[in-house]
Amino acid sequence: MSVTALLYAFLFAFVTTLFGALQLVILVRVILSWIPMRLPFDLNDLIWSVSEAILGPVRRALPPMGGLDLSPLVALIGLGLIQQYLVVPLLRALPYPG
Repeated sequence: MSVTALLYAFLFAFVTTLFGALQLVILVRVILSWIPMRLPFDLNDLIWSVSEAILGPVRRALPPMGGLDLSPLVALIGLGLIQQYLVVPLLRALPYPG
C-alpha cells in the first residue's frame, strides 16, 4: 500500500470520525439540557462551545416556535445530509492511487 493510499484512507476516516463526534456532542448537549449535571474536566464547557458553534446559526435561522428548540434536530439532520451527500462523494471523487 502506497503512502498516498494511506493518506486517502486517513482523510476518509478522519472526516467520518469528525462528523460522528459533532453529532455525539450535539446529542450529549441535549441530554445535559434534560439532566443538568457537572461533568469532570470541564467537559460541559467544551460540549457547550463546540455545539453552540453549530446550533447557534441554526437557531437564528429557524423561526420562533413557542419555546420549542428544534435546532439540535435540524443540526443532526443537516450534518448527516452534508456528510452523506456532499463530503463523502467529494472524497470518493478524489483520484484513488491504487
